[in-house]
Amino acid sequence: MSIIRTAEALHEIYGETSEASRIKVTTSLTPEYRRMIEASPFLALSTVGPDRLDCSPRGDRGGVVRIEDERTLSLPDWRGNNRIDSLLNIVRDPRVALMLLVPGSSTVMRVNGSAVISVEEALLTSFEIDGKHPRSVIVVSIGEVYFQCARAVMRADIWNPERFADPRSLPTAGSLLKAAKADFEKESYDREWPDRAAKSMW
Repeated sequence: MSIIRTAEALHEIYGETSEASRIKVTTSLTPEYRRMIEASPFLALSTVGPDRLDCSPRGDRGGVVRIEDERTLSLPDWRGNNRIDSLLNIVRDPRVALMLLVPGSSTVMRVNGSAVISVEEALLTSFEIDGKHPRSVIVVSIGEVYFQCARAVMRADIWNPERFADPRSLPTAGSLLKAAKADFEKESYDREWPDRAAKSMW
């Protein structure tokens, strides 16, 4: 196997970046970037810690993050599985990266920066939904923001309903868990999961 090990060798293969690839990177939100981020209900949050990397899906009604100002985003940490992998990383290494998707759009937004975890009561209650609020909020300071080349989304054709997988052809969550632990009760898990998820969404 021939392996690339230096930046110089990579540049020899890929050449120079285009002007558009360079000028699209800004250190704060432009009005256009703001519109794209406000339209996104889903993102992937990447974090790094001393012993592990993590990439966590995040979704919400409407916009997945709230724009506080041109250089600050707030991401509520709604109920999940309590592994808190992302949060454990952030308290030890504040570097974060966000990739935001907008359903129907081939444009992907990227944000790199640093984050803190806030439990300020006023901030928590400002995200209240159905009488519930997140236990913490990830506050992201933007270091750089830009949009990603659309080719990946276009190649994947991910918004085309004709390309959607039939869920019945895929393993259920219970099946995945049973594959990890042979005596896991997958039938009861799959039967109870939809109702449990609906009751613990927020």
